[in-house]
Amino acid sequence: MTNQNMVISNAKSGLTIAIAVAMSESTLFSQNQNGYFTKRKFLKKLETSGNGARISALLDSMRASSPTRRPSDTEDHNSWILRHPSALSMFDELMMASKGKQIVVFLDYDGTLSPIVEDPDSAFMTNEMREAVRDVAKFFPTAIVSGRCRAKVYNFVRLSELYYAGSHGMDIKGPSKGHKQKKGNETVLCQPAIEFLPMIDEVYKTLLEKIEYIPGAKVENNKFCLSVHFRCVDEKKWGELADEVKSVIKNYQQLRLTQGRKVLEIRPTIKWDKGNALEFLLESLGYAESNNVFPVYIGDDRTDEDAFKVLRNRELGLGILVSKTPKETKASYSLQEPSEASYALLKAFGGVEEIVPIKALVYWDEGPIK
Repeated sequence: MTNQNMVISNAKSGLTIAIAVAMSESTLFSQNQNGYFTKRKFLKKLETSGNGARISALLDSMRASSPTRRPSDTEDHNSWILRHPSALSMFDELMMASKGKQIVVFLDYDGTLSPIVEDPDSAFMTNEMREAVRDVAKFFPTAIVSGRCRAKVYNFVRLSELYYAGSHGMDIKGPSKGHKQKKGNETVLCQPAIEFLPMIDEVYKTLLEKIEYIPGAKVENNKFCLSVHFRCVDEKKWGELADEVKSVIKNYQQLRLTQGRKVLEIRPTIKWDKGNALEFLLESLGYAESNNVFPVYIGDDRTDEDAFKVLRNRELGLGILVSKTPKETKASYSLQEPSEASYALLKAFGGVEEIVPIKALVYWDEGPIK
């Protein structure tokens, strides 16, 4: 049985199979060893060559960041689905895999809770999706992990009971008060890149001047990192954009350049990403060394691969990739689009309490996160 053509008519009666989907066995993980991480090392190696080679490699990577890229020329959709089955179709198996464990939910924002849109400032989530996330958070510690500025993500989601990890996890804060059955430190604050703020602000102002002549290009200041969006830029101009971005950051050895879906990310060189954010939050919740926790991470972007990799390496919980097309990924399962993520989470919420011993989690609202 497959649900690849499932149409979700009511998103709210949705956002929870991914949570019950939060229940898988490590034997179901795919074992692709020729994916994104290998390519990233290759691109890093190219940076030791001349500037022309660096720009060429960056341009190739920008093209590869299209949502339609495939793991290989020979792998078709059916074989990819066999290795990354739909989380919706594996609901019962995943429910049982998490039995007796505390589920902790991690959600990307863009492309997972909200559709990808041309204007990043218009990436609003639906009310149904918000209600679905709220329902999930009543039962499971829930975190939004995004490349966006934490304050901006909070303004999109508007749920004070969640944990928010902005700037790819470099800015983390949890609810002002913790769960009713407290475990660990729920008032979380982590900003490992605080010393980079003046430098990032300086680069932001320089980039605004450098790319203002390129139609469609946009620089987003996400506090601890910068996002240069090229979704609305003519592909013929991508080379110019890449050249301008590289020309700016070459003078800042403490910053590095990575790619996401139609976006160039400028981040501090510290070893910190969404995978580190996941580990930090698990530790803050008191589950650092626990075998009785079942983390579920749902995301759609290559930056989410860092979190998928952590789960795979630790043989803990599972990752779910939201994508309509095959991609190289460390995730174990897949969903087609955000509406399926909504369905997944709510389905789990509706059935989990009958199968899995869940400790109810209660939050108090003390106003917006600053």
